[in-house]
Amino acid sequence: MPRMPQLTEDPTGLLDETRRQLGRLPNLYAALANGPAALAGYLALRDHLGRGELSLRVREQLALLIAQENHCTYCVSAHTLRGHKLGLTDQELARTREAADDTDPHTDAVLRLAREIMRTGGRVTDTALADARRAGVNDAELAEIVAHIALNTLSNYFNHLAQPDLDFPEVAA
Repeated sequence: MPRMPQLTEDPTGLLDETRRQLGRLPNLYAALANGPAALAGYLALRDHLGRGELSLRVREQLALLIAQENHCTYCVSAHTLRGHKLGLTDQELARTREAADDTDPHTDAVLRLAREIMRTGGRVTDTALADARRAGVNDAELAEIVAHIALNTLSNYFNHLAQPDLDFPEVAA
């Protein structure tokens, strides 16, 4: 049972913008609308990162990995569904949740580094950073990886707090 109302209307127009961007209003956003500043900040960061260097597929893989690391069933469920829609197979999704992508060395390095950043609070070793750079991860992508961790951790933690109704096929984290 949700701990916060899942709003369907708001005077700011943020929920309409969410519907426009996503084609629907997931319950996470409907609950986050209780704090219009939080929802606006989330949407702005999401929008800007969508114009970054990381591809849509890699961004989705990062979101799935981060949700797994944060044990967020809501987001693991949502990003598994989105991953399928982007053409990721069940095996690719399972490897993503383990921070591995054996089909692309660059994506593999992005995922491994993201997991290391999460597990160390950003205090990765010089070796881990050098490994990512050798795989072609550039400085802009390094900044975006950290920003994606922040964005997705925000939604994961908010889901833990608000417990919105799951509106995706459940995939346990």
